[in-house]
Amino acid sequence: MSAKFKYNLVNTLIIVLIVEALFWSCTGGAYYYLTKYVEEFRFERIHALWGFVLIPLIVFLYFYVSWWRNRALARFGDFNLLKHHFNGVSTTKTTVKFVLYRLAIGFLIIALANPQYGKNEREVEAKGVDIMIALDVSNSMLARDIDAQRDRLKIAKLAIEKLIDQLHGDRMGLVVFAGKAYVQLPITSDYKAAKIFLASINTGMLSSQGTAIGNAIEECVASFDMTNGAKKAVIVISDGENHEDDAVEVAQKVNKDGIIVHTIGMGSDKGVPIPIIRNGRNLGVKKDKDGNTVLTKLNEQMLLEVASAGGGSYTRARKTNVGLDALLQQLSEMEKTAYETSKYMEYEDQFQIYLAIGLLLLMLEFVISERRNKLLDGLDIFG
Repeated sequence: MSAKFKYNLVNTLIIVLIVEALFWSCTGGAYYYLTKYVEEFRFERIHALWGFVLIPLIVFLYFYVSWWRNRALARFGDFNLLKHHFNGVSTTKTTVKFVLYRLAIGFLIIALANPQYGKNEREVEAKGVDIMIALDVSNSMLARDIDAQRDRLKIAKLAIEKLIDQLHGDRMGLVVFAGKAYVQLPITSDYKAAKIFLASINTGMLSSQGTAIGNAIEECVASFDMTNGAKKAVIVISDGENHEDDAVEVAQKVNKDGIIVHTIGMGSDKGVPIPIIRNGRNLGVKKDKDGNTVLTKLNEQMLLEVASAGGGSYTRARKTNVGLDALLQQLSEMEKTAYETSKYMEYEDQFQIYLAIGLLLLMLEFVISERRNKLLDGLDIFG
């Protein structure tokens, strides 16, 4: 069959390999130089550069389709029949179209990664207060006397989550306690991490039962950086029942060091049973050794005394309103202290030029026809 009616894949392959060599050497060299020696340069979405793995697949598919077209044209009929239907295919035009398309894809991938160049460096001063939340996880926090749909602990966790959403520049941490206390989350400004740690809190975390509020306050204070000058507050969320240590004395002591202790009471004045929950199943209610149902109720007086000794306020949770909003207002009125200065670079997007080049190449590829032009047959360098 005449060369006019088939694609010259050998010559096309040579051109494509030259283009690939030039493209990869230029882009690879530029990437190495910019990322290694130009600190102001970066890719905003560097993972988008994985799109380059599609390039070899595109090249393979192009040659496979061209080979399949050659076979299809050979089956279509002999030369005398083909020349009456069309003027033939131009390998030159087809190769140019593919090179334009392939380069366009490369530039669009770079645009998607959004190369950026640092404009100037700025300093940001982080201001806020340090807050440690001590959350009671004793079994009595499973009682549903505040809201019939949620237990005390669930309501407290939802309130803390809302509190985290309203923090700006403040740092916070979490301490859980029952008969003993330990730090669940060291003080941090990473609010996303705080929510993850908060979600994992449950009453099965501690085997020792009780309400060691004094120990919880001490763990909170131990988490503070006392040298950074930031104002500090401890928020104790508990039903206050089965109190085991002298929390009032501890609150009074830490308040002398400038740390304010607030308390929030979870529960009602009326005694309610403590459900036994295992693997999400309710197995009944807690009973004492004589078989009597154990009841739990809010020890409001003790929590009032702790807040008073700690120079803070006491709030009683009612329904799903735990009172953290009012407490947050008090915290926001505390003097904000600069505890950290960080530098960051302002970056300017550079994707526009690569996007424009990519779209222009696609437009050029679109308007070029694969068919031979009788007037330009003599310019078809591949035959």
